[in-house]
Amino acid sequence: MAKNYDSLTKSIAAYVGGAENVISVFHCATRLRFKVKDEKKVEKNRLEQLEGVISVIESGGQIQVVIGTHVGDVYAALLKNTDIKGQAEGDDGTDAGADGEKKNPVNLFMETISGIFAPILAAMCGAGLLKGLLILCTTVGVLTSDMGTYRILYAAADGVFNYLPMFLAITAARKFKTNEFLALAIAAALLYPDITSAYSAGEALTFLTIPVTLVSYTSSVIPIIISVYVLSKVEKWLKKVLPEMIKSFMVPLLCITIMVPATYLVIGPISDTAGNLLASGYTSLVGFNPIIAGLLLGMLWPFIVMFGLHWGFAPIVMNNIAQYGRDTLFTITGPHNMAQAGATLGVFLKTKDPGLKSLSGSAAISAVLAGITEPAIYGITLKYKRPFYIGAVFSGIAGAIVAACGAGAPTLLTTSLLTLPGYIGQGFVGFLIACAIAYFGAAIVTFLFGFNDNMLLDGAKTDADEKNVSNMDDSKSDVASVGMDKVEETTSYVELKMPTDGRLIPLSEVNDDAFSTGLLGMGAAVVPENGTICSPCDGVISAVYPTGHAIGITSKEGAEVLIHIGMDTVSLEGRGFNVKVENGQQIKTGDVLVVADLEVIRAAGLDTTIPIIIANTDAYTQIKPAETGSKRAGEVMIYGVAK
Repeated sequence: MAKNYDSLTKSIAAYVGGAENVISVFHCATRLRFKVKDEKKVEKNRLEQLEGVISVIESGGQIQVVIGTHVGDVYAALLKNTDIKGQAEGDDGTDAGADGEKKNPVNLFMETISGIFAPILAAMCGAGLLKGLLILCTTVGVLTSDMGTYRILYAAADGVFNYLPMFLAITAARKFKTNEFLALAIAAALLYPDITSAYSAGEALTFLTIPVTLVSYTSSVIPIIISVYVLSKVEKWLKKVLPEMIKSFMVPLLCITIMVPATYLVIGPISDTAGNLLASGYTSLVGFNPIIAGLLLGMLWPFIVMFGLHWGFAPIVMNNIAQYGRDTLFTITGPHNMAQAGATLGVFLKTKDPGLKSLSGSAAISAVLAGITEPAIYGITLKYKRPFYIGAVFSGIAGAIVAACGAGAPTLLTTSLLTLPGYIGQGFVGFLIACAIAYFGAAIVTFLFGFNDNMLLDGAKTDADEKNVSNMDDSKSDVASVGMDKVEETTSYVELKMPTDGRLIPLSEVNDDAFSTGLLGMGAAVVPENGTICSPCDGVISAVYPTGHAIGITSKEGAEVLIHIGMDTVSLEGRGFNVKVENGQQIKTGDVLVVADLEVIRAAGLDTTIPIIIANTDAYTQIKPAETGSKRAGEVMIYGVAK
């Protein structure tokens, strides 16, 4: 059964400043990427605290909300449940940010490239993996290249890359806000069989007596992206200058007539030359000293991935494949996945905390099997710092080995156990050795020196102070087991206990927007099994509502705690509520506050869920619920880290 992301997506929309603050949003393999008008309206801390959000990063001119491998489902729910559109009208995405200000050129480039490549990553990764499996099948003799089965499957795998300009035409047209089918028409002309055959035969063509420099556009990247960008300007200009009565047919006619020859005569040859220079420059850099180049690339790659900039290198990779038939850049940096997976495995093997063990185990499997490292990085290694740095060191060591042995891949691949067959060829054994060193080396060193359970509480402090990673979907740990007995030694933390037996749920599941969106404060909620409601902390009663449905407590640490018994229960006017405390009364954890008759509440058709929030949320850098599920009164349900 598909998971419901309605509440999560509504909260995300609220915390990015609402639909009116979002220019556009799209998603890549693991994160939602928002382009917003005013970054000051984005409540990063609250986004990070949402159950289902791994982390929030400001990079490349985007607000990147890291979700995980199910980001596609969350994206679909976001568009369904909010007024946010996947593509905002009137923004060409090229030269200005909010309010028309000029944007940082590096951020602009990364944002543009990721926006063009992100939508087709699924097709590219699937086709790349299929290519790898076919290589394995032919290597072990299961298939031969002349078999119909092989040819059909190879067409499925290679078709994506052979006709890559057509895929890029669509995504570039969406990014630059121009007609997708006109962009496709240009791509189709570049791949037209007659012209492709002319290139292969070395024919000399002219256009209106102007010599045409023919180049190969199959698998190319840069020519079609530049051509579609120019198309967006030409189309916009034509719509402005042509009379209304002829626009419908003259705009497409002139766009195709102008842009196809312009691409063949100017854009294609120039961009192809630029791409070749880029590819040869990278090759020369690696060739000058492959060990040093591989070491530096490998060590820096985890930080590049951390900021979500790695897909900005995709044009270099695809150009390498088009120019040389293979790529070494993503091959050199590939063992990074194994290193972070290994570091996460080290944490899994070392920790005795059940919540962290569950989280680190699933993140390690995701990284090593699928090559999806964000859960491992944001949920584990970066959180505790040392595992991340250990992973980076082994990524560098492995990168040096891969570069030295000259390993490469004939297609775009993300490194994982499943994609290893795709690297069969020159340097394959060295690549396997590098991956093994990265994985097992990072795991062993992390186990021995990189992590211990004493870092759990320190990790909470560091995360809170830096306002970094928190609350990953399925990543919540039972705080009762993370050494929270140390809380009594300081007022920097507040710990709230279950007020009654029941089922702990995230605040986002409460059937009331004021609570579920965190507008009243962050916390959690209890679906009670009985109506005896006890104090979740030591403190002073700060408010007793006349109807008895809500109690306010100021804890000894200064947390302003609100306990709201049921939804809309104020309408009962006190019926079913027997209040046991009074304003100003000193109370201890477990003291009875209210005895509520749950049957009276249910008979009135009302929800008995009890939200418990910390109203002065701004005084805390982290408020985190315990692991959800059935709990007994007195078990830890929430802890907060004060500023």
